[in-house]
Amino acid sequence: MHWAHPERLVWLWIVPLLIPFLAWGLATHRRRLERLIHSQLHRCVIPGYSHARRRTGNLSWLLAVTLLLLSLAQPQWGFHWQKVEHKGLNILIALDVSKSMLAQDFKPTRLQQAKWGIKDLVKSLQGDRIGLLLFAGASHLACPLTFDYDAFMMLLDDASVSSIPRGGTAIERALRHAIRIFQKDQSGADRVLILITDGEDHEGSPSSCIPELKKLRIKLFAVGVGTPEGELISVTDRHGNTSYLKDRHGNVVKSRLHEDILETLALETGGVYVRAVPGDLGLTRLYEQRLGKLHKGRIKSRRVRIYHDRYQIFVAAALMLLAVEAWSAGRRNQRGR
Repeated sequence: MHWAHPERLVWLWIVPLLIPFLAWGLATHRRRLERLIHSQLHRCVIPGYSHARRRTGNLSWLLAVTLLLLSLAQPQWGFHWQKVEHKGLNILIALDVSKSMLAQDFKPTRLQQAKWGIKDLVKSLQGDRIGLLLFAGASHLACPLTFDYDAFMMLLDDASVSSIPRGGTAIERALRHAIRIFQKDQSGADRVLILITDGEDHEGSPSSCIPELKKLRIKLFAVGVGTPEGELISVTDRHGNTSYLKDRHGNVVKSRLHEDILETLALETGGVYVRAVPGDLGLTRLYEQRLGKLHKGRIKSRRVRIYHDRYQIFVAAALMLLAVEAWSAGRRNQRGR
């Protein structure tokens, strides 16, 4: 037997509480009756009365209450298979994990703020698939498109500047990797690529990917993390010593937010550009106002068991018990008269 609402079975605790109450009622009624009429005169004075029948009546009421309480939990048995289609978006997040994301114009770092913002986004998802693409000088698919949000969160927690061995920032490589991932998708849902970066790009030409992005109907939503004024990049070596990142010429590197390329990529592909602020990456609002309105295609179909409700049997049995008891009581009263 299967229960649609097993949490309602807790109401069965009422039944054992009723037993001593009914027993006390029977004993009290019997004592009061014997004070009025001697037990040897019962047949003459009240011929239709019987302690045994009264106990049986109470048991019928108790059983009827039990059946009604069980029916509240919606008992089910027997089932049939039904095909259920799952609709949603395919959302791929391309997260910049280059060393410039260690800049502290967003406390504690740009990267940590980005990870917190992505977690807030996942909490807002409504059955969409989500994936994680990490990039710096190269790119790596850390989490394929999945419904398993817990696994996604674990892999997101592991993301760091050491996730990609090759330094620098190559946005074009990340975009081409994302294009290859979406080429395998046949769901028909709108394809969403969320690019989270400070916009620094050391090689390639990200704008050269726009024709392919448009051809595959990939909407790119860019989130710029950082400030235009920029910030020095603090790094810690293996001995725990902290210093500022320097370029090959020994000059201290100051990382700034570069928005031009991000705005171009977003606007050309039908997306939007959002500049993050400390404490709010803007992803939740982006999902509610833009992503949630996109076309959701059939991502997955599966067969599920649909159980048949049988609570009607319990209700019918309880009503029958009450009806029989009411009829029996009426017969006893007629006999008594």
